[in-house]
Amino acid sequence: MTNEEILEYIEKMESRERQNIPYSDLVKIVSSLSQDEIIKLSNIIGYPVFTRLCMGELKHKFILLQDGAAAIIVNAEGQILLQSRMDNDKWGLPGGCQELGERFEDTIIREVKEETNLDITEDNLELIAVVSGNSRKNEYPNGDVVINNTALYCVKDYSGTIKWDSESKNMKFFSLDNLPVKQNDPDLIDIYLKELVRSK
Repeated sequence: MTNEEILEYIEKMESRERQNIPYSDLVKIVSSLSQDEIIKLSNIIGYPVFTRLCMGELKHKFILLQDGAAAIIVNAEGQILLQSRMDNDKWGLPGGCQELGERFEDTIIREVKEETNLDITEDNLELIAVVSGNSRKNEYPNGDVVINNTALYCVKDYSGTIKWDSESKNMKFFSLDNLPVKQNDPDLIDIYLKELVRSK
């Protein structure tokens, strides 16, 4: 198979299959790829998963630094959109990890579309803060531990109909005085609330 055929084959795999490519197979595949092809493979698999696959037996022990973006999507009533996450049963903001070569603006536009089905443009993005540090530490049920550097955006103008993907169990708008107790991103929401008070 050519490198292009290999990448096409991996792209057609189910997500779970891509996440379980044996380390020995991955070594053979990556060894034959150019830098641009490695970037393409990383973006097919997803950068954090690809990074962990490259670590072999240490993949669940290594604490990974991740860059990403999250969105506070605000409706006309001032409510914010939260998703009930499938992996940890907590309510969180739409968002996700940056892929290789992406700008943060590209990341949040892509993630909002994938997770909510809503369309936003770069003109709709208002950067609230870049959030880093221990408040961004996250532990996943499979044992992975990450610390996120997150570009937090506010979005008040969007189009489309909300429809969630397999990462979510539910998705709805919440009033700021009636937020769910089990939150995935309480630090980000707190920054947004402080920004609201500051801007008044």
